[in-house]
Amino acid sequence: MTQPYETLDRLFLAGEWTAGEGDEMTNLCPWDESTIFTVKGASEAQVDAACRAAAEAQAEWGATPPAARAEAMQKIAGILEARKDEVAQWIVREVGGTRLKAALELQLATAVAKSAAALPYMVEGSILPEDIPGKESRAYRQPAGVVALISPWNFPLQLTARTLFPALAVGNGVVVKPASDSIVTGGTIFAAICQEAGLPNGLVSVLPGGGSTVGEALVSHPIPAVVSFTGSTPVGRGVGKAALDSKRIKPVELELGGNSPIVVLDDADLDRAIEASVWGKFMHQGQICMIANRIVVEDAIYDRFVEGFVERVRQLPVGKREDPACFIGPIVNRDQFDKVTDLIAKAKEEGAKLALGGDADGLVLPPHVFTNVPEDSCLVTEEIFGPVAPIQRARDEKHALELANATGYGLSSAVFSADEGRALAFAKRVEAGMTHINDQTVNDSAFAPFGGVKNSGIGRFNGRWAIDAFTTTRWISVQHDPRPYPFSADDLG
Repeated sequence: MTQPYETLDRLFLAGEWTAGEGDEMTNLCPWDESTIFTVKGASEAQVDAACRAAAEAQAEWGATPPAARAEAMQKIAGILEARKDEVAQWIVREVGGTRLKAALELQLATAVAKSAAALPYMVEGSILPEDIPGKESRAYRQPAGVVALISPWNFPLQLTARTLFPALAVGNGVVVKPASDSIVTGGTIFAAICQEAGLPNGLVSVLPGGGSTVGEALVSHPIPAVVSFTGSTPVGRGVGKAALDSKRIKPVELELGGNSPIVVLDDADLDRAIEASVWGKFMHQGQICMIANRIVVEDAIYDRFVEGFVERVRQLPVGKREDPACFIGPIVNRDQFDKVTDLIAKAKEEGAKLALGGDADGLVLPPHVFTNVPEDSCLVTEEIFGPVAPIQRARDEKHALELANATGYGLSSAVFSADEGRALAFAKRVEAGMTHINDQTVNDSAFAPFGGVKNSGIGRFNGRWAIDAFTTTRWISVQHDPRPYPFSADDLG
């Protein structure tokens, strides 16, 4: 029987579990707000040590054959499968996931590890056309070096794995700063997994700590060659600026906030649209970057949709921690809970009609549904990140598209129609990085391009897009034959 990991309440620095030298942090369980453990975060000196260790280890790791890196990814996938119960318990305990959410997140993260085993064989160079006689131009793909990974708290296992595994697979070292609410599930559990898989010491370090200390030190450090950040748009802007202002200008992969719409056109299969919309709005209490922030329904079917949607939401099991069928768990922390309840109060003041609600039990907030939502309602203009569903009425298809695009964000989206041609034409006009036809907005696939437009981010994750993100292209030319060099304008003809 696999023994549980015992060192997850410490830093993992250069291959060693060690105490932090920074500020003390408290890890709380959202289900009852009890303390799981306290830990000291990393200091700037420890960030420096981790970056240097990663660079040293990466030099050898990047030169290993593809088979060795593929085998490491396969081992990691096997460890995730062998330890799925332990990892799931941490997801439930640390970030307030339901058992359903934990199972889904594990499935996604394991798929990333398995797919990463193929990436070492997908890194390709090319021979380029060349006009100069006797010259051969080559484009090489090489590991970027060290990747700085800053991960979020909402889907920490998946959203850490999405960068960590592909970055390692194509030959990089990685320094991880998990969110303060997911120190284990977004950080130290990966350190233990990588250690168990036999990765070289120093290749991966995990440094909990505040964004203004560990995060800033990591982004501005001269060693990391790429910064991968998932989180809010305001923080992401700061990360992007810091990456440009650092001693070493570095590219960024930013997956930021969303205000994703589900659009239900008047010819949609109503039962199918309702079922998908309930799932895509309330999965993990709405605390997902690509969650359906709002639902837009054409006028002809609006009332029937609302009636069916409210009735289906009433059936969702709420707040039952050990129930495999529980769908609604707690908000991650008290600050986030207050933000969501403040939005609910403000929406009522703005004239939105509460069709379904209820009182909270601790941090467990039952699902809320609002109708007659004004176009300038806070529920429409702001990212809710909680179990609150605003349903907007669209006059017609044109108005539905206007409502869908009336946001500065552009991460995910969805459209329902019985006519797939009509839906495709609509989808192409939605201003989002991803649009799903006759499905909800929460989709991820290990080889599909995941990312947003507008204020939802820069870059794409997964598959060959991850290779683009975590490798660098080098042009090397070989002049096989002597060439004449022009020393006069007349030599150029």
